[in-house]
Amino acid sequence: MDANELRRPLSVPEILVNALCQTPERPFLHLADGTVLSVGHVRDTTSRFVQALAGLGVGRKSRVATLLSNQPEVLHVTHALQVLGAISVPMHGQGSLEDHVHVALDAPAEFLVFDPLRFSGRAAELRRCAPGLTLLALGEDANAVDLLSLARGYPPTELVAPKVAGSEVMRLGYTGGTTGKPKPLATTHGAALATLQIMLAEWPWPSSLRVLSCGPLSHAAGAMLLPTLLKRGTLLIQPRFDPVAVMEAVEAQRITCMLLVPRMIVGLLDHPRFDEFDLSSLETVFYGASSIAPTRLREAIERIGPVFCQFYGQSEAPMTLSVLHKEEHDVGDLERLASCGRPVPWVRVQLFDPDMNPVEDGEPGEICVQGPVVMDGYRGDPERTAYAFRGGWLHTGDVAIRDSDGFLRIVTHEKNMIIKNGNNIYPEQIEDALGSHPAVRQVAVLGVPDEASGELIKACVVLRPGAELSADELCQLAIAKRGGLHGLDFVEFIEELPLTAVGLLSRKELRTHYGSATGHRPRRPRRPRR
Repeated sequence: MDANELRRPLSVPEILVNALCQTPERPFLHLADGTVLSVGHVRDTTSRFVQALAGLGVGRKSRVATLLSNQPEVLHVTHALQVLGAISVPMHGQGSLEDHVHVALDAPAEFLVFDPLRFSGRAAELRRCAPGLTLLALGEDANAVDLLSLARGYPPTELVAPKVAGSEVMRLGYTGGTTGKPKPLATTHGAALATLQIMLAEWPWPSSLRVLSCGPLSHAAGAMLLPTLLKRGTLLIQPRFDPVAVMEAVEAQRITCMLLVPRMIVGLLDHPRFDEFDLSSLETVFYGASSIAPTRLREAIERIGPVFCQFYGQSEAPMTLSVLHKEEHDVGDLERLASCGRPVPWVRVQLFDPDMNPVEDGEPGEICVQGPVVMDGYRGDPERTAYAFRGGWLHTGDVAIRDSDGFLRIVTHEKNMIIKNGNNIYPEQIEDALGSHPAVRQVAVLGVPDEASGELIKACVVLRPGAELSADELCQLAIAKRGGLHGLDFVEFIEELPLTAVGLLSRKELRTHYGSATGHRPRRPRRPRR
């Protein structure tokens, strides 16, 4: 008897295959055009893609990049790669050519599966830059194999998941590049399994699960698929985030669950047709990936309901390091609404100072993590990996304060901290203060170089339609809420904040376009004479 095999945990591919082979008649995927695909249809289509990809040479540990729209084929291809034991290398549809070329060469990718309706030109450019790349199109394309037609030619066969070690790489992801060139990080099968288990255990899933997915399926939104399948729910796929389409779908399909990033929540709240739709079926709205102004979150709770649940994690330790549960969203406590919750019991989380000493409650420290969800390291970059794992912990780069009840509140990322006249200033705290003004729709704060002070404080502000606000008023608000050290030196009113391909604030683009001492110079309030 092989004792190791007897007690070997099931991998994510094995769990997937088991789930796809149960209740084949059950409706599962709802497409935007009204088409409904059963579990059995998804299983059989996955089988066809497995055979087609294997026939083209995709096998164990093959590196397969994907550049796809929000379409059901994303899921079929992703499933097929898991069943084949291949390594998925997802590219974001809104990424730049420079970033895509970097991923293709750095991985290096052997195959590229792409949507020819959107990415035919980009795929051709990528093959010119990476001549060894084999192009596989989900449809007709002059420069690629038609993978979709090829898959349709195979009869469905039994799905057989590979036996993989927990240490084997399942996904080679690239960070969004908010502060620099995308970094390659390896997610193992063991980390993927732990992430799934934590999501199932710690996230409050509605009992009648009808999920709407409008984010990129190749990234975080795709993580909703397997939990929905395991909990016998249905998944409605929309091609992109459109506020009206989302609200129409929630009302018509009685959606109970969504995963949104903060900009999507704000987009719903600020849409002029918001009050036309019945969103009362929503039981849980998961949100994460970036912070949201506490005042906007309070508004969302008041207008949509107490349905919001925040998860905190990062690509290096995905999805769930901490959770702020629905009942913990106290609309009377803005500091609580600024929290990312308490650590889940599946990981070890500690706040350290720069010398790796644990900090006391109320003092800022870097969030550091140990546990099964932690990445395997930055591929091909031992120095960066060693720096990320110094002291035996994964250093997230996020600086947080823990209160006496154990709730974490992120005050900045270490690279975003402003040092003015020797004082450490956390831009997120100023953003929360300025975001409390009813005229402010979005705001981002950054440091700009200054010879005398080191850095000065600049706010880039997006006002709500028709609103008026002066730089002086904003400066006074920052001082009133956060103290004199946080007074603004410059204010620039802009149309929109720059975003990354995954919808997060791009600090890199912000610094490129607005990182100079320009804009309105507010007058500081005079100190009263003694």
